[in-house]
Amino acid sequence: MIRVAGTIGRWTLDLLAAGARVSVLIVDTVTWLVVAPLKGKGLRVRSTVEHFVEFGVRSMPIVGMICFLIGVIIALQSSYTLDKWGANRYIATLVAASAIRELAPLMTAILVAGRSGSAITAEIGTMKVGEEIDALEVMGLNPIKFLVVPKFLAMVLAVPCITVIAMFIMIFGGWVAGVLIVGVDSAIYIEESIKAMAEKDLVTGLTKSFFFGIVICWVGIYRGFQVEGGAEGVGRRTTSSVVTSIFLIIIVDLVFTVLFYYL
Repeated sequence: MIRVAGTIGRWTLDLLAAGARVSVLIVDTVTWLVVAPLKGKGLRVRSTVEHFVEFGVRSMPIVGMICFLIGVIIALQSSYTLDKWGANRYIATLVAASAIRELAPLMTAILVAGRSGSAITAEIGTMKVGEEIDALEVMGLNPIKFLVVPKFLAMVLAVPCITVIAMFIMIFGGWVAGVLIVGVDSAIYIEESIKAMAEKDLVTGLTKSFFFGIVICWVGIYRGFQVEGGAEGVGRRTTSSVVTSIFLIIIVDLVFTVLFYYL
């Protein structure tokens, strides 16, 4: 019993300590993102644009390919059931609703977490191991302003932008499968897709993607600052960053799905 109580106590203290460090990171980020510019300390706009290109534009090939294939898969899988009732025209409705509400935001977030979230952790972790972060502080440069804010701002802007494009790519994948393989009339497919694009669904998908971007960036940064040791520590925290990001993305997705279900 003493051993069990001790283990639970250590886990609780570690969780509280992690929560405190994350809270400090969030406060510092918001301060340098919102308050500091109002005091004339400015933002690193060029660095933000460079990170936006890295997180957004360069993620599009893999995100687009995966979302296109998922659109094809959904259309073909749904046709097995819908064809029994002669309702293949509703393949378009299923693909469009699934893409906008759920699959495009979720797949985009997971892929960006694997590609860019891990890169953030590796970059900051390598800088910490090489004592470059300490060097920034010695030179009078705040690490949060110099490293964190550009990445955070770029990520929360890039993920929703990619998500919107991913939605239409996934719908296009469904159109390719539904029209060219299943045999649904193209005009009917487009008509049903447009009907399925409800404003509420678009707001739901974009809201999720915005918070997914926040999760990906803050987890990547937090894990990067946790790196200790050498190359092994960088690899371990990078792996942890991806796993933690995906877990929290699913949790955030569940929270907003329940929330929008009752709204």
